[in-house]
Amino acid sequence: MKYIKELAEGDHINEIYLCRKKTQATAKNGKPYESLILQDKTGSLDGKIWDPGSLGIDEYEELDYIQVTGEVIIFNGNRQLNIKRLRLAREGEYNPADFLPCSERDPDEMYQELLNLIASVKTPCMRELLESFFVRQEGFAEKFKFHSAAKSVHHGYVGGLLEHTLSVAQTCDFFASHYPFLDRSLLLTAAIFHDIGKLYELSPYPKNDYTDVGQLLGHIMIGAQIVQNRITKIPGFPPTKSAELIHCILAHHGELEFGSPKKPAIAEALALAFADNADAKLETMKEALGDLAPGNLKWQGFNRLLDSNIRKTSPEEE
Repeated sequence: MKYIKELAEGDHINEIYLCRKKTQATAKNGKPYESLILQDKTGSLDGKIWDPGSLGIDEYEELDYIQVTGEVIIFNGNRQLNIKRLRLAREGEYNPADFLPCSERDPDEMYQELLNLIASVKTPCMRELLESFFVRQEGFAEKFKFHSAAKSVHHGYVGGLLEHTLSVAQTCDFFASHYPFLDRSLLLTAAIFHDIGKLYELSPYPKNDYTDVGQLLGHIMIGAQIVQNRITKIPGFPPTKSAELIHCILAHHGELEFGSPKKPAIAEALALAFADNADAKLETMKEALGDLAPGNLKWQGFNRLLDSNIRKTSPEEE
């Protein structure tokens, strides 16, 4: 199999990919055509079928695995596949794991690290709340390990939600040790729950797209509701700590213009916002520069997510 990451201008291919998206469109000359987003675990590729009704173009739908024949060209600086033939791939001709972007880390190992952090939470009501989801809720672990953290920004891959959550929680654990005035139990609990709403904001792979409730409410509000509802089932959960925990979730984007309903008003909410932002920005930088050779110091142009022109760091001297 030739992965999308390896494709170059002029390549003639006959490969199987996942049809991530399919759109009907009309060219400037009035002729209909179809625009596709093809996907494998290494990335995505724009595809075009300029003559959809021609022989050799079979019926297909979004999220089908399709075998495509065509040529890779460069259009407006981006790779594009002009598709000449297309058919549905047959069962046994492909391995779904080849078509879904995945975390580089083992999900079982990451989940165990998260469980170790949960076990270290000393406040009983906070630990009980965490364990009610991550330990005792049937099917939760597998769902959490499989889910992505985004549609197209940072950690947008299978296992991305777990990887991001663990990283943010570990950073918050460091903050709690470096700044002893922080309530470690509150901060760790908030860190582990901060993006739980993404389980419902985004559909699972291979679709990985916004759900109706995700569009209407967003993951911050969904997450706050989920956690608050579970708190009501734990007898004796202190109302003040409940409000502080929900505040941390609501404020974890740090600023109103970044989607937070509240700005951080307690130290733990501020620490969580810093940890979340740091992990998101560093992962964004990693993904933006990850395919470049170590010695490639070419400026990559303005990155809207980082609000800066970026380049790779020079190699460390031996």
